[in-house]
Amino acid sequence: MLCQDCNQNESTVHLTQIINNKKLMLNLCKDCAEKRGFHSPFEHMPFPLAELVTGMVGTVKGSSASKGTKRAPKVRRCPACGMSFEDFGKTGRLGCGGCYDAFRNEMAELLRKVHGSPKHRGKGSMEPSELMKPVKEERRLRDELKKAVADEDFEKAANIRDQIRALPEAE
Repeated sequence: MLCQDCNQNESTVHLTQIINNKKLMLNLCKDCAEKRGFHSPFEHMPFPLAELVTGMVGTVKGSSASKGTKRAPKVRRCPACGMSFEDFGKTGRLGCGGCYDAFRNEMAELLRKVHGSPKHRGKGSMEPSELMKPVKEERRLRDELKKAVADEDFEKAANIRDQIRALPEAE
């Protein structure tokens, strides 16, 4: 598919925005996307997020993909867009805002697997600096670990690794 801006290059950036349950899709080449100020936050990630999600969907309780029945179960679909949870598993993207309600239980199980808890702990009584302390500590330890490995100080690296493992898990 050609870029919608320049009509010359192959589109590699695919943006989807849902506003008032209407889907707007934009397909751009990397250059045109950069000109518009778009860049992928996952550009330097070692794995695609969609592949991670699709790999986990089949193991979520309640999804028919995880059940080994011989008879095909009735597939539950989003009443707004018709997407099934298995479709989400193939693409890694939900079809519309109604999918969040339609697949609430499956999404909660998936969030529990990814984040350690199905509950979102957003704004609370703690100050943002308090919320960031565990993240900053882990980042600091990981930097120290890289330095210890680079210096070939493997005993120190093992101790730091153990400290990282001992950090409290996110709820």
